[in-house]
Amino acid sequence: MKAKHFIFSLFCAVSFTASAQNTNTGFNIIPLGVKGGLDESNLSAYMVAAKGSDAYICLDAGTINAGLQKAAQNKLFVNEHNSEALQKKYIKAYFISHGHLDHLAGLVLNAPNDIAKPIYAFPSVIEVLKNNYFTWKSWANFANEGEQPILNKYTYQPLLVQTEIAIPNTDLKVTPFSLSHVNPYESSAFLVRNNNDYLLYLGDTGADTVEKSNKLATLWTAIAPLVKTGKLKGIMIEVSFDNSMPDKALFGHLTPKLLMQELNKLNNLAAGSLKNTTLFITHIKPCANCEQNIQQQVKEANQLGLKIVYPEQGKLIEIK
Repeated sequence: MKAKHFIFSLFCAVSFTASAQNTNTGFNIIPLGVKGGLDESNLSAYMVAAKGSDAYICLDAGTINAGLQKAAQNKLFVNEHNSEALQKKYIKAYFISHGHLDHLAGLVLNAPNDIAKPIYAFPSVIEVLKNNYFTWKSWANFANEGEQPILNKYTYQPLLVQTEIAIPNTDLKVTPFSLSHVNPYESSAFLVRNNNDYLLYLGDTGADTVEKSNKLATLWTAIAPLVKTGKLKGIMIEVSFDNSMPDKALFGHLTPKLLMQELNKLNNLAAGSLKNTTLFITHIKPCANCEQNIQQQVKEANQLGLKIVYPEQGKLIEIK
């Protein structure tokens, strides 16, 4: 009887633990870099984990070391301050949206001190890494393919459009979408899932009207049901320039005006429920008064009543 009671108790404990894990919701985001250029210590990179977990994926990797130092100074990692150790321990995988330096320089430069991990990207992006960055002419080949000798630290994992994958050693699943960043150059969006909660991160993207593309329309159609049901908790999207920048000079980026045009399309598809999803503005470019202008222009154009957040480097964002 005692043995039976123990087995029953153990079964109940395991079932309760599994149930608790399955009902875990929300996300923690640690911005390692938030800007769109020039300041090499603060370029696009966002660590994302399921709330309650310390197993992060890194969405883009423009800045790693300096961002981890800032996060450590803000006491985001208990009793740990060494950026090299933090990178090794907490980042389980990298997702690279496209092959521009401000989205991957931190990954390349910090590779010597990292440990074995996967790099997820579309095949076109992997080709850029393979042929231009992880080569012995420009740095060293820390990956598992390409120029000899191969160091086999990073493993390229090619993504398929709109195909969800589970990320080993994390609680997260990710679905990639294709974006247009100066058509036909390909960028990516990553839809991150923690059980029934979702977070959408977009790499660099132009508006469909400017890019002569339907990439954002396809993305909005796919995520509109998640907006309607309140499952999409946040959208991280770039606004690189203010409205003074002419369309012909945007080179695959958004302005406040174009952002709101696109979000209105999404809101219509989602039956007017986008106001329940938090908007995070990323990738602001360094130009005279650009940040202040963008914030003011976004505020003035926000007729949908969206909650808008501007991430800061090294400051934790909690999404419930």
